[in-house]
Amino acid sequence: MRVAVVSDIHSNLHALEAVLAAIEAEAPDQLWCLGDLVGYGPRPNECCAAIAERADVCLGGNHDLAVRGTIDLEEFGGDAAVAARWTRDVLQPQAQELLDRLEPEGFVEGIALFHASARDPIWEYVLGDEAARATLELTGSPIVLVGHSHVALQIVQSADDLVGGMAPAGTECDLDDVRAVLNPGSVGQPRDGDPRAAYLLLDLEAQRASFRRVEYDIARTQREIRDAGLPEMLAARLALGW
Repeated sequence: MRVAVVSDIHSNLHALEAVLAAIEAEAPDQLWCLGDLVGYGPRPNECCAAIAERADVCLGGNHDLAVRGTIDLEEFGGDAAVAARWTRDVLQPQAQELLDRLEPEGFVEGIALFHASARDPIWEYVLGDEAARATLELTGSPIVLVGHSHVALQIVQSADDLVGGMAPAGTECDLDDVRAVLNPGSVGQPRDGDPRAAYLLLDLEAQRASFRRVEYDIARTQREIRDAGLPEMLAARLALGW
């Protein structure tokens, strides 16, 4: 079984469309999404519709929970709160219905899925060994998928040793006889220095994970952010990958 994994779309339709086209060419058996369909970007309804149509599994991220009202916007600050309020105002009923049924964790095909981490599925960033070790200790799954940080990541445990870190485009991770925490990176707002949209291809039969990046029309999304009256930083950062 081959699975494409995406996360942190953040209402960036053009990034999502580019990733979905690349995934279609890979012809995986399933598509899984680790959450944060909305927030930050200008096209929440279209992104929700695309994921509702294409994804076999979808989690809810902290921005999804905030927009639907499960998380108080007081827990957000600055541009994130501004974008969440804007998204609430423009969200259509079909998108609201999708967000309302999402949860921040799941378990599929023997794999544990979390928007953030096993220790805190909504808020904790897994960016290093301590958080990765805690997530592995709290799950029995050999493979754990996380999102939230917007950083493509592969941390592998063999015996008691943890190795790995950031996973740039083209990284291949052997999953045979190890345990691993994998983050596909962000579709709509990467923060690892590469502005291209990210996704992960997981081959469960071959026990292999492949990290992919896709070019998309960043300038077009930036124009849409500015036209929507969203904060300028949300547009500017897309070109930087931070």
